[in-house]
Amino acid sequence: MQQQAAPDFELPATGGNSFKLSDCRGRGVVLYFYPKDNTPGCSSEGQDFRDLHALFQALGWEVFGISRDSVKSHEAFKAKFQFPFELLADADARACELYGVMKMKNLYGKQVRGIERSTFVITPDGRIARAWRGVKVPNHAQEVLEFVRTLTDPLSNPTRG
Repeated sequence: MQQQAAPDFELPATGGNSFKLSDCRGRGVVLYFYPKDNTPGCSSEGQDFRDLHALFQALGWEVFGISRDSVKSHEAFKAKFQFPFELLADADARACELYGVMKMKNLYGKQVRGIERSTFVITPDGRIARAWRGVKVPNHAQEVLEFVRTLTDPLSNPTRG
């Protein structure tokens, strides 16, 4: 199956940086889209990626979280939970639209447009190797790490390599 090219985008990031996906060529990237800073599910998801971050990096992969919150909100969220990776601010939902994660959701009985929790694994050559949509937080970061291992270490997946 042909892997789809990952849509390029540029967004403001924590640490006073700007993030451009195409600048990551040559490195594996995990992009996880989440609905909102400082909510229980999003906090748990971020902490799970935080706790596995060193393992992702040891395999040569970078993790980035994306939501529509502001950089200021992201900075506080990142500091509160000591996330070792950058959070990207997609205030106008440009990247969210490119990756098809904006959905109609029920919030307290009202229909609202929001981010469907989703994760994308992007290979060093800029292709989407796998996408998870409608993510349930428990064990998700571990599942992503296990998938990344199959891309990075041919011994862990005898059908590759």
